[in-house]
Amino acid sequence: MTEYRRILLGGAVVETERQGDALVARDGRRVAIKNAIHLPPVQPGKIIAVHLNHVSRVHEFQIKLSATPTYFQKPTSSLNSHNGDIVRPRGCKWLNYEGEVAIVIGKRARNISQTEAGAYIAGYTIANDFGLHDFRDTDAGSMLRVKGSDTLCPLGPGFVTGWDFHNKSLRTYVNGKVVQDGNTAEMTWDMHYLVADIARNITLEPGDVLLSGTPANSRPVAPGDLVEVEVEGLGTLSNRIVEGPEPIRAELGAQPTESEEVLSTALGGDWEFRGIRAPKKPGQ
Repeated sequence: MTEYRRILLGGAVVETERQGDALVARDGRRVAIKNAIHLPPVQPGKIIAVHLNHVSRVHEFQIKLSATPTYFQKPTSSLNSHNGDIVRPRGCKWLNYEGEVAIVIGKRARNISQTEAGAYIAGYTIANDFGLHDFRDTDAGSMLRVKGSDTLCPLGPGFVTGWDFHNKSLRTYVNGKVVQDGNTAEMTWDMHYLVADIARNITLEPGDVLLSGTPANSRPVAPGDLVEVEVEGLGTLSNRIVEGPEPIRAELGAQPTESEEVLSTALGGDWEFRGIRAPKKPGQ
């Protein structure tokens, strides 16, 4: 396996190769990983994410999985990096982590078979598919603001080639405590299936990213929390939650809400309370 990282070095964007505890640029410059200013390891033209894939997550939501995957898209403006701050807008409360493996496309893929798909994958990185569920009532279909708000798609720390995705552990930590503990073996649809499925009618270009789904126990985090996603063989992606300097503008558009849909999703799919739990009153 080989790991590459994009960093800011000497005022320029530089691609480096990891060698032990150092990152080495093509011109020979070296920087210690602990001192590096990381950037997203790839520059995707599009970011596509699968809704549900890990069996533990499906069981948590007490639903029956559809026969085939469903997807949503995160805008590239949501990209973030290892050690980047995740901004929860002031006045919002329901920001959830979702540790995932991200597939990176290596060459143009269109109308390929599942058995061919591996040849179109350049490698893998780690993602945290953060969701701002305060907007779930209005964007549940598109997930645009829920999953696409600025800073909510950190990738990194590096991009790894030659990694075998089978039976790899995936853990998320909040302030050092394990909060998600999954494995790629519990994915209903593997990496090759996802790539081939999307490429049936959406051309995938080099650098494009597919997020492959999260295990159970996505929960809200708050400003000050440190969220780390550790994937066996890919490393650890770390991000700190911060409060945005301004609230969502109130004079137009949908506003943050706390309906049963929001609470049930943010707190773990406790759908048995739907229709029973008393709605929150303004100011509560």
